[in-house]
Amino acid sequence: MSKIAEFKALEAQLAEQLKQLDAMKNDEGLKREIEFESKLRSLMAEYGMSLRGIIALIDPQPVSKTEQKTTSNRRKRQVKTFKNPHTGEIVQAKGGNHKVLKAWKAEFSAEVVDGWLQ
Repeated sequence: MSKIAEFKALEAQLAEQLKQLDAMKNDEGLKREIEFESKLRSLMAEYGMSLRGIIALIDPQPVSKTEQKTTSNRRKRQVKTFKNPHTGEIVQAKGGNHKVLKAWKAEFSAEVVDGWLQ
């Protein structure tokens, strides 16, 4: 392609883009968006907020996946109450890792202590 043909093609392309730009300048939707942006930026400056701060304020995201997963499908353990018939002492435990309950099982056997379940 000759230089003059390339020049005329670029000139025609530029004229088309200028025509599109002029059409956009007269578009009411664009004018409203520009007005909104300028008002938003002035409010941001007035209150000292950043764009990220505004986004976080309007659409907060969960902090982390571990905090998001607070409910589990696992059933909670029930509190079991054991009463020692020899001493009348009462122990409440959710599992078998209780200090006094372990001592009773060591002294009287696990089957006997399980029989003390209230």
